[in-house]
Amino acid sequence: MHPSFSTPRPAAVWLLALALAAGLAGCASAPNKAPIEDRKPGRPTAPPSAAAPAASAGESTGAATDTAKPMPGAENAGKPGYYSVKPGDTLIRIGLDNGQNWRDVARWNNIDKPNLIEVGQVLRVVPPGVDPAAVASRGVAPTKVESRPLDGKPAPAGVAAGAAVVVPSAPAASAPAPAAAVASPAAAPAAAKVDPDDEPTWGWPASGAVLAGFEEGRHKGLAINGKAGDPVLAAADGRVVYAGSGLRGYGNLVIVKHNNTYLTAYAHNQALLVKEDQAVRRGQKIAEMGSSDADRVQLHFEIRRQGKPTDPAKLLPAR
Repeated sequence: MHPSFSTPRPAAVWLLALALAAGLAGCASAPNKAPIEDRKPGRPTAPPSAAAPAASAGESTGAATDTAKPMPGAENAGKPGYYSVKPGDTLIRIGLDNGQNWRDVARWNNIDKPNLIEVGQVLRVVPPGVDPAAVASRGVAPTKVESRPLDGKPAPAGVAAGAAVVVPSAPAASAPAPAAAVASPAAAPAAAKVDPDDEPTWGWPASGAVLAGFEEGRHKGLAINGKAGDPVLAAADGRVVYAGSGLRGYGNLVIVKHNNTYLTAYAHNQALLVKEDQAVRRGQKIAEMGSSDADRVQLHFEIRRQGKPTDPAKLLPAR
């Protein structure tokens, strides 16, 4: 009996060992489930996860601090005589749209790097010491840009011809004393209605036909036909405040300031013949017509009154 009794015992021991091993394996795997379950949504969070909201709160506080940082000049937002920078703006465009020399705008706002203006930044666009309300009502008190008429009336047969007559012939025609006396009363009524420095004596900037007229909100000036290289002439006495290609959509551009009320713009040129801060006279050749940033040769001509586009056909003399 002893041999038959001892034979199954090792098998029982072996089965018992297997059962114990399985139980130990189950116990060993049980603790691993708790951390996984604790990470499921909706379960109570442990101290490490409590630190996460604190970190995120710190981050949001920092972001709020950055967002709340005031832009330069923000205290003047919405006030007359100030302009809030919008996406796509440049100092050249801001100057044109507000009737100012972009270099003056940079100087009034202590801007050392004109290309580094920020959206939301508020810029002064009237000279320091000038009442913005006065600008809104009638324009800034005129500066001495010397836009006085030389012959009393521009020649209607085209600017080029008019330019030839403007400078030399007017003094000769007014040489006799009686003629000067007659001219004086004629000028007096005009001065009574409009400050002569605010209303330049206009001439056509090119001799070609008008391809497209002024259209409020859509076309800011006149498109004048011509051939590449045709002369582009200053429409009135003034000073060049911009000559370059930094204004998108205008190509090679000249901007002339005639006084603190009027600017003129001459766009799409193939060559510029003047430089910034150069004084020009009505009828003087300032550029050559071209097609820069345009689909055909043309002159795009604008007259801006206090920065607002004005229909040039209402100001230019009849041809």
